[in-house]
Amino acid sequence: MPKTISVAVPEACTLCPRQCKADRAAGQTGFCGAGRTLKAARAALHFWEEPCISGTRGSGTVFFSGCTLKCCFCQNYPISAEGLGKEITVERLAEIFLDLQAQGAHNINLVTPGQWRPWIIAALDLARAQGLHLPIVCNTGGYETVESVHAWRGFIDIWLADLKYVSPALSAELSAAPDYFAQARPAIEAMMAQAGHPVFDSEGILQRGVILRHLALPGHVDDSFAVLDQMAAWNKADPGCFLPSVMSQYTPFYQAADHGIGRRITTYEYRRVVNYAMDLGLSSGYMQQKSSAKEEYTPSFDLTGV
Repeated sequence: MPKTISVAVPEACTLCPRQCKADRAAGQTGFCGAGRTLKAARAALHFWEEPCISGTRGSGTVFFSGCTLKCCFCQNYPISAEGLGKEITVERLAEIFLDLQAQGAHNINLVTPGQWRPWIIAALDLARAQGLHLPIVCNTGGYETVESVHAWRGFIDIWLADLKYVSPALSAELSAAPDYFAQARPAIEAMMAQAGHPVFDSEGILQRGVILRHLALPGHVDDSFAVLDQMAAWNKADPGCFLPSVMSQYTPFYQAADHGIGRRITTYEYRRVVNYAMDLGLSSGYMQQKSSAKEEYTPSFDLTGV
């Protein structure tokens, strides 16, 4: 019989900026909704990330349950806010990683993994011992601590991170996180320091580096400008230290209408954001077409692959 992997389950959880101190070892759930048993909702090849992540064969994406943010517009709300997911072991997660590699994935893409970091690190160690060799992507909303970024060293090759807001009032209203920018800015700086400048293979697939995403929101172009100002400041200080990705795919999911953003972004609004990014010299990454705001780009959380 294979040895069962044990994980040091937090007794006073401080894995994210919330520092909620939940005793997850005793069965309490944290602010994020995560308890003592690892939960995931989908594991499959995903083709809708940036081209240097999805490539031609897809990104081996694992969607984890729970989230440290409470975004009112979350397209993944059944798993981030409503608890959808299947309890799995560390050993099963290692098998999933190896299965995705066998399917031809360009990388392993961990979606909202922060609340499960000890479990995932154990699974990565196990999978690597069995031949996992793909780059590992941390797909995060950006709401991380510097300590958490450092804890992922040696396990994460690529940071696929959001920079959602600068305004504390806006991040409080839309994501229940007034300290979002105060936490995200130093965390993203730690990601860039850790991963270094983007490195690609011969197929143009990212092997190391940081992609910084910003989703333009309806009615909040001014905050998008502030986010892009921060991105431009990083790029000026160290040109090419990340790949920018400005996204138009906002769709009013979940409780968006209750918070004043119950519509898609207009072409005029998005054009203003893109033009501002270009004027700041943020032209080396990705700009979505306006037609990307489609619900079919959201995967079905039917426990595929878990």
